[in-house]
Amino acid sequence: MLKLRSFVLVAALLAGSRLAAQVAPVVVPPRSAPVVILASTVLDGRGGTLHDVRIGIADGRITSLSAAQKGAVIDLRGYTVLPGWIDTHVHLEMHFDRNGRIATATEPPLEAALGIAGAAWDTLMGGFTTVQSVGDPSEGPLRDAIRDRGFPGPRVLTSLAWIDGDASTSREELIAAVHLRKAQGADLIKIFASTSQRVGARPTFTEEQLHILCDEARAVGLRSMVHAYRSQVSAAARAGCREIEHATYATRADIDAAVAAGAFISPQVGLVVQNYLQNKARYLGVGNYTEEGMAAMERDLHFDFEACTMAVHTPNAKVVFSTDATAGAHGRNAEEFLGRVQHCGQSPMAALVSANSVAAEALGMADRIGSIAPGYEADIIALDGDPLTDLSAVRRVVFVMRGGVVYKWAGARK
Repeated sequence: MLKLRSFVLVAALLAGSRLAAQVAPVVVPPRSAPVVILASTVLDGRGGTLHDVRIGIADGRITSLSAAQKGAVIDLRGYTVLPGWIDTHVHLEMHFDRNGRIATATEPPLEAALGIAGAAWDTLMGGFTTVQSVGDPSEGPLRDAIRDRGFPGPRVLTSLAWIDGDASTSREELIAAVHLRKAQGADLIKIFASTSQRVGARPTFTEEQLHILCDEARAVGLRSMVHAYRSQVSAAARAGCREIEHATYATRADIDAAVAAGAFISPQVGLVVQNYLQNKARYLGVGNYTEEGMAAMERDLHFDFEACTMAVHTPNAKVVFSTDATAGAHGRNAEEFLGRVQHCGQSPMAALVSANSVAAEALGMADRIGSIAPGYEADIIALDGDPLTDLSAVRRVVFVMRGGVVYKWAGARK
C-alpha cells in the first residue's frame, strides 16, 4: 500500500506542477537567465542591514550585490528584502480532508497527495523557501518532485518517519532503525524521546539510548532531531543530539545543558498550540486529539513561553526558528515571529535571523541558504513594510523567489 500511495503521490505532484505552471505568473526569464533585483532595504539574514543594493542573479544563485542594471530587472525598492525563511520543523503531510477534518490514513491517496501539495504551496507563498518536514514517508516523493522535477514548493528536507520506542528497545534495534531511515533516503533522523504533551510528556528512551541513536546518525552522515520535554532536553544534549524540539517544562539547568552542548534549541510559542485550539473541533476524535489533551496544551502553554524566554536570553544559545506547523497552520508559519517577540522577549532582528542564517546552520546548509550574499541560492522574499519597526509586516509577503525562480510577485499586478 505504501508503494502505491507513493506512486500516486508522485503522479499527482507532477500533474499539479503542470497545472501550477499554467496559472503562475511569469515575470522573469528562466532560471538560467540573469536577473537584477533593485532593493532599497535588505536584511542580509545575519543581522545586518544593507541599503541601495542591486542583487545580481544567474543560474539560481546570487552573483553580486552591486550588479550592473541590465537585462531583466525586478524593482523591489520600497519593500524590505530578505532571504527566504527557513522553518526547521513542519508537518506538510498533515492537512484537512474534504470534510474539513484532520486527514487520516484512510483518505484516498490522490486526495492525500493534493493535501500535501497544497500545504507545500501555502508554505512557499508565506515566504518559507526551505522547510524540514518530519513525520511521514509521503514527504519523500514531495521533496523529490520539488528538487528534481520543478514542482512548485519550498525546498524540503525530511526525516520520512520518526523513531520511537521505550527503555526495552535494544541497541541493535536502535541502530537498525537509523540504518533503515538512511536506506530509505531520509535527510535527518527524528527521535521521540518523550510522549506527546497530550498524553503526559513522559520520557521514552533513556539517555544511553539517545547516545546510541544520535551517535549512529552522525556515523551514517545524518543530523538528529529530538522531540523532548522536561529532563529529556538535557539528556538529549548530553547525548550529543543536534536539535532539540519543544523543550516544554525545561528547567534552567536543562537549557544550560543544551547551550553548553552546542545543540540547537527549537521552541514553539506562536502558532502550533494556538492553531490546535482554533481548530479543535477539526482534530478531536482522531488519535490522541482529545478534550483532555487539548486542555493540557492550553493549560501548559505558559511553560512553552518560559522555556523559550530562558533560551533566547541565554548567551550563546542557538535558538532556531521552528513552528511544528500542522493542518490549519501551513502558510501562517510567520506567526511564530510575533510569538517569539511577544512571549519570549526576543528582538525582531534576532527572531528573523533565527529563520535565516541560524536555521541554515542547523540544517548544515549555512554555505548555501539563509543569507543574501554572492554564491548563495537566490532564495529571496520581500515584505510590504519594515519588520524591525512593525513586525506584522511578516504577514505581508509580496514577493517570493526560490532558486532564482519567481513564484509570487504581487507588485507585478500593480
